[in-house]
Amino acid sequence: MRRRPPPAPRPPIHRLRWWIGAALFASTVINYIDRQTLSVLVPFLKREYQWTNEDYAMIVVSFRVAYAIGQTALGRLMDRLGTRLGLTVTVAFYSLVAMLSSFAGGLRSFAFFRFFLGLGESANWPAATKAVAEWFPRKERGWAVALFDSGSSIGAAIAPALVIGLYSTFGDWRPAFILTGSLGFLWIILWRSLYHPPEVHPRISPEEREMILADREESASEPDAGEERPGIWKLLGMRQTWGVIIARAFTDPVWFFIADWFMIYLVSKGFNPEATLIAFWIPFVAADLGNFAGGGFSSWLIRKGWGVGRARKAVVLFGAIGMTTLIPTIYLTGLFAIAGLFAVSTFAYAAYSTIALVLPSDMYRSSSVATVSGLSGTAAGILTIISTFLIGWISDRYSFEPILIAASIIPAAGAVLTFLLVRNTRESGAGVLRKI
Repeated sequence: MRRRPPPAPRPPIHRLRWWIGAALFASTVINYIDRQTLSVLVPFLKREYQWTNEDYAMIVVSFRVAYAIGQTALGRLMDRLGTRLGLTVTVAFYSLVAMLSSFAGGLRSFAFFRFFLGLGESANWPAATKAVAEWFPRKERGWAVALFDSGSSIGAAIAPALVIGLYSTFGDWRPAFILTGSLGFLWIILWRSLYHPPEVHPRISPEEREMILADREESASEPDAGEERPGIWKLLGMRQTWGVIIARAFTDPVWFFIADWFMIYLVSKGFNPEATLIAFWIPFVAADLGNFAGGGFSSWLIRKGWGVGRARKAVVLFGAIGMTTLIPTIYLTGLFAIAGLFAVSTFAYAAYSTIALVLPSDMYRSSSVATVSGLSGTAAGILTIISTFLIGWISDRYSFEPILIAASIIPAAGAVLTFLLVRNTRESGAGVLRKI
């Protein structure tokens, strides 16, 4: 019996790294659709279950507690398992939890499912940042991080129309959780077929592999291979790590305030949820544009000869100033005027956030990128938990005005501290740290 000849090798995929960036973008979109499903349905659930804002805050906090824990724990796990297996497991886990949320029947059961959803979803950003460090040269990382992080605003923009459409179609909120949760399993099929490290990927061109590996050598005094993975306490002993932590911890709570509470804020101003869908999109679309503006502008400055650190900090300064535009919304009554100023703030936030996310890949070797990203996410999660408690308490007893003022001022303080901490030191360029 004649043997069949082995199948011919498949041709390389042109610019494979950007296909991988697109897969990370899709993962982030799905991640945000799953988490925003509850945020969109909450006006209806509040009526059905007679929840107060403090009740809803408790559900949000259950998500945030797990999200904060998971950022560091699963970030460390990503550095051990690798991006391919790590994201496969975590996306499957949170997609299943999202579907099971359809069985929730009250405050405690919603909090239970949201806790495990937050735990699974927390891996996305450390893993995606690690993938960017593995696949993209430094001059392209701003664009690459902008691409995957823009999925958060796209997912948040898609969710209202999708979820309310499902709610209207079925006349019940439960099918929305089942159908949005199933998207992650479709994504896993794509991911498993596409992602491998560049050193061993069967469909990367020799030129692209050489370019990626050469950039690693240029930005490091020694290669990553065989390098001992530093412990968390060693990383926390570096001032640069605290600069990365503060850049996220002083900005992410503002984004989550908008993502979780914007619909409730609009209702508090007298608007009907169904009538706000077009305006509701505006801040999230602006955030998507801000991701690319921040990543693209910093990459453009690097190509023009700016140092990496200086280019990143220029965007941080712009973002801190732009986020102060939340304060004037206190005095506005027009739907689109409010949405417009929120859009300026989310555009600025997204530009700032892109830099906060790319900094670990700029400064740390691949074996530490997900860990540092996870540490910053945990700190952001802790402050988000505290702010969520305060938002529920203050908005029930007073108004959203003090919240908007604080959300404008705190990121500016974070920018100042980031400028002071993210600098080259004697440790830069040797061992764990790279120069920026």
